[in-house]
Amino acid sequence: MSDLPGKPPSLSERLAEIRKLGAVARNPGESMPVREFDFKATDFERVKKLIYAHAGISLSPTKQDMVYSRLARRLRAKSMKSFTQYLDFLEKSRDPGEWEAFINSLTTNLTSFFREPHHFPLLAEHLRKVSAIRKSISIWCCAASTGEEPYSIAMTVADTFGRSAPRVEVSILCSDLDTNVLTTAEKGIYTRDRVLRISPEQLQHYFSKEDANSYAVRPELKRMMRFKRINLLDPRWPVQGPLDVIFCRNVMIYFDKPTQYRILARFAPLLAPDGLLFAGHSENFLHAIDLFHSEGKTVYSLVRRRA
Repeated sequence: MSDLPGKPPSLSERLAEIRKLGAVARNPGESMPVREFDFKATDFERVKKLIYAHAGISLSPTKQDMVYSRLARRLRAKSMKSFTQYLDFLEKSRDPGEWEAFINSLTTNLTSFFREPHHFPLLAEHLRKVSAIRKSISIWCCAASTGEEPYSIAMTVADTFGRSAPRVEVSILCSDLDTNVLTTAEKGIYTRDRVLRISPEQLQHYFSKEDANSYAVRPELKRMMRFKRINLLDPRWPVQGPLDVIFCRNVMIYFDKPTQYRILARFAPLLAPDGLLFAGHSENFLHAIDLFHSEGKTVYSLVRRRA
């Protein structure tokens, strides 16, 4: 991620980090190759424990190179010589700003407009059904990242109801663990390469030209949104149900099964009886069949709905 607050990583940075994820795990106790900073296997184990305790993220051994490259920026910023020194500081100082920077550094924010596109027609169909029953719809996008996903949801809402349809009040809570990406999402400004998946019609309707190479989300979409930092591991969430839709896509893959189950158990009472939970394509909740039933295509409904 970039060292500049609010600036998401470039495409080249993302691709470089993805390539690093294929690194082979090293034997416990073995030091990493010679680098700018000393980074031992024991340092990686400390990072694993800290990020799991504070964010629920379960790092696999293949993430060692990623952890080094991202946290090395924090060492430079703090003028520290080793990871041991940095981690000692992190644990002893209890500096909330540095804890936030630590978590932001290790949060992966790969996203794009209309990612996993099969979900959006299903969302539109569900919105039409709900609007026939009630005129107020609540949606929670709990991994908003730099905003592409919640704005894709908002465009789907606007396309579904149109300007001539009866008024339907839609609110979208956009949350993320990473404060930097939330700042970018709230600004709603994207370069030309980031909007390639948006149809020309949607780009014209929902964006205005900011300059020669960037586009800004129009106010009519932003009015639906509310941005807030939420850690899914926090004991309390500033979220009120009933929710008609929860988007929690490509988040659970970073948690172990017990943590996933605890989060799903907290989602369940927040969803309306006919609400839907959208998950990522590589996620499944077979370990939570007492809570959620698969509707296919990684869309889930509440088990009690089927009683």
